Amino acid sequence: MRKLIFLFIVVFSFQQITAQISYKNFESQILGESRQLKIQLPRGYDKSDKSYPIVFTFDGDYLFELVAGTVDYYAYWDDIPECIVVGVSQFSKRDDDTAFSELNSLPIDKGEAFFNFVGQELMPYINKTYRTEKFKVAIGHDKTANFINYFLFKEDPLFQAYIALSPDLAPDMESFLSDRLNGIESKIFYYLATSSNDVKSLKEKTEALQVKLAAIDNKNVLKAYDNFDGPSHYSLPAYALPKALESIFLVFQPISKEEYQNTLLKLDSSPVDYLIEKYETIEELFGIKKQISINDFRAIAATINKTEQFDYFEDLGKLARKQYPETLLGHYYLGRYYETTGHPKKAMKTYQSGYVLQEVGGITKDQMLELSQQLKVDFGL
Repeated sequence: MRKLIFLFIVVFSFQQITAQISYKNFESQILGESRQLKIQLPRGYDKSDKSYPIVFTFDGDYLFELVAGTVDYYAYWDDIPECIVVGVSQFSKRDDDTAFSELNSLPIDKGEAFFNFVGQELMPYINKTYRTEKFKVAIGHDKTANFINYFLFKEDPLFQAYIALSPDLAPDMESFLSDRLNGIESKIFYYLATSSNDVKSLKEKTEALQVKLAAIDNKNVLKAYDNFDGPSHYSLPAYALPKALESIFLVFQPISKEEYQNTLLKLDSSPVDYLIEKYETIEELFGIKKQISINDFRAIAATINKTEQFDYFEDLGKLARKQYPETLLGHYYLGRYYETTGHPKKAMKTYQSGYVLQEVGGITKDQMLELSQQLKVDFGL
């Protein structure tokens, strides 16, 4: 049943995004030929001036539609940011594009040319033509899952996140990657996946690489690994892509029940500071200045109530006023602060003053008046 539901989601997404996909033939001076590009812009791209991260998939001739549908679906629910999705066709060119030397495992001949094409021609074109952020995700499967690693070896990596699906690794790649990631000084996300029914030799290579990655002790490297039960080598991407995107953009997602229970309730510091730092991290990593969600305000308020650290309602109220100045959210939390810290008169006036503002997040004007009236009754104000 879960497989059917996921298939429906992907197909539905494809139907919704068809109008947003464009196809371009890109003339490459480096390759001496043209390559087809598939490009999906986020919903509402033409109606905003925002910039977007890039999700770049190799093997675009067969991976692009899956990647585009998955990105669009997860962005719709705000689990990941809206992204520009780019796919480059490698049909009949794949072996040449990914060629490497048996002597040093590095790209040679047409493989070296394709590497330069992506970094020196294609990505500059995308950055110039569209509104892009620095954060870029590379996706590869099989041979291209090995190829994306070469971009990590540049002093300033072209991509900040790597999704390697059942990689067909060059002989020295395990050691190269381990050495590079142990010493890298910028934030890098690395996702690796295989499955029980993967090609045996590729599964063994992937599991060996995972052993190396697991031993890396570098706070700049954020890793995730999945070994799925069931998928074949060719169906693996459909299972792995959602998990990969979720792991890369974990901090972007609204505060979950698990985060609330395992992190927020166990904090030794201010939950409001935690919320501010979460969104500062989103901006730092992805270049996205995201408005704090009502869901996350609720999670912090629930934390304050549960831990009875009511003084933090003051900071939460001030933050809510900045984020949602035309709503009564800030007044509600400030009223809670005054009410729970022994200032009923101030609480009553604060609740009353929020009546002229817009309702938000299930907090209504009637509720604010009821809270004010109850204080008046309880304290004879």
